[in-house]
Amino acid sequence: MSKPNRVPGYMQSKGNRNRGPIGDREIRYKCSMTNTILDVLRARPGWQEVAGPNVSAQQQQQQQQQGATKGSAVSSTQQGKDKSGSSQNPAPNKEPTNTTTSFKTSDGDWDFFWCDREWLHANYDSMFLQEHQKILHFRNHYELTRKNLMVKNLKRLRKQTEREQGKKEAESFDFFPTTYELPSEYHIFVEEFKRLPGIIWIMKPAAKSQGRGIFLFRKLKDITDWKKGEYQPLTDPNREVPETYVVQRYIENPYLIGGRKFDIRVYVLVVSYNPLKVWLYRGGFGRFSNSRFSLDSIEDTYVHLTNVAVQKTAPDYDPDKGCKWATQQLRQYLAAKHGTEVVRKVFQGIDNIIIKSLHSVQKIIINDKHCFEMYGYDILLDANLKPWLIEINASPSLTASGKEDYDLKYGVLNDVLNVLDLENRLTGKEKRVGGFDLIWDDGPVNADDGSMECSINSSATTSNSFLGCYCDRKKQLRDIFTAAQALKKTATS
Repeated sequence: MSKPNRVPGYMQSKGNRNRGPIGDREIRYKCSMTNTILDVLRARPGWQEVAGPNVSAQQQQQQQQQGATKGSAVSSTQQGKDKSGSSQNPAPNKEPTNTTTSFKTSDGDWDFFWCDREWLHANYDSMFLQEHQKILHFRNHYELTRKNLMVKNLKRLRKQTEREQGKKEAESFDFFPTTYELPSEYHIFVEEFKRLPGIIWIMKPAAKSQGRGIFLFRKLKDITDWKKGEYQPLTDPNREVPETYVVQRYIENPYLIGGRKFDIRVYVLVVSYNPLKVWLYRGGFGRFSNSRFSLDSIEDTYVHLTNVAVQKTAPDYDPDKGCKWATQQLRQYLAAKHGTEVVRKVFQGIDNIIIKSLHSVQKIIINDKHCFEMYGYDILLDANLKPWLIEINASPSLTASGKEDYDLKYGVLNDVLNVLDLENRLTGKEKRVGGFDLIWDDGPVNADDGSMECSINSSATTSNSFLGCYCDRKKQLRDIFTAAQALKKTATS
């Protein structure tokens, strides 16, 4: 077997080769983003930024001239953060500054890398990673996050389940709308379209996000221009390959609050696919449309698309109010209106969507102990409170739209780092870390602490899932870090 190619300059010095796993030294990180995640990394005690995409050559030179006596400082957006990582005076609309941070300079001298997908695809296969290094994204994460591949994998697992366990068990996959990939399944779609006249369909580019390129239609002629582009004879070898779309049956009866449509953003952390280990974050938010729902104007994106990137361009959009509800607020509203038992089943349905979707790609995702993934699931409730999977994002937006949104995302990202535990502060047996609850660890995880129940949920539950429940994450983190430290001292004494 040939040896893997290494990134030029990586691990060349004897010092780097001998540094090994993280002990009491600082943790070196790189980050491709300039939003909330960079704030979190720069505020984390004992973490030091490595020269990378957010560090210019001029800044590196200035730091080298000034020497290392100043140490590391934090960006202006971190003023007021306490030891638990919460923010008292966040500045979500300001980009973090880099001028007061000290840096390492070796491109490969890092322990943690929050990279973008493009960088990973271009570089990962030629890299050599040490045992302890962690990097965002699995190499073929797109098997779950591209809309066409997500549906293809879900359909395959549904057929396998029906073949091996029967039709009743296969019904548990009835959480994604009827979907076809275009142009490859165009003729099959046309047959279904003619079988159900008058139905509204929605077209989505398979690999785009933030609502770009999406439109609704009732008639085949509405996609005539698109069809012509797809089926033109390939006489011109320079003609671009047509973009892949998915066409889905539109959910015409969404659950409405205040007459407005919404979907729910759910954060899911996968630290391993083999065995599958999944953490679900308690917090999240409902994203509301800016206009009241109606099927009379299917061309109005402000009515039908809940993406913040779309809604914030509405003429009457109020940036101070935004279009979001916290998931806890949403759960309390639904419980008050429909009862806690109904809401419990709704959120059990969301758990089912998460686990089934991850199982659909478990055997084809290239598992790597260095990789982790933070997914952003988008879930829609219909008028019958049935949850539907809309899409799964590999890079959910980390740019805050307001103070509450900033605090939520800051907490999510801090707890991602707490779960990954590069500082080695945990025992590895925890079922809850901050706002994350372990819902799958090579099998379903049961709750063993009654105090972790939702205060609005009077029914006992065995699942360790608490989406939308109250979370005192600061106290919880203090407790588990103290308990883990005491356990380790006892083990070594």
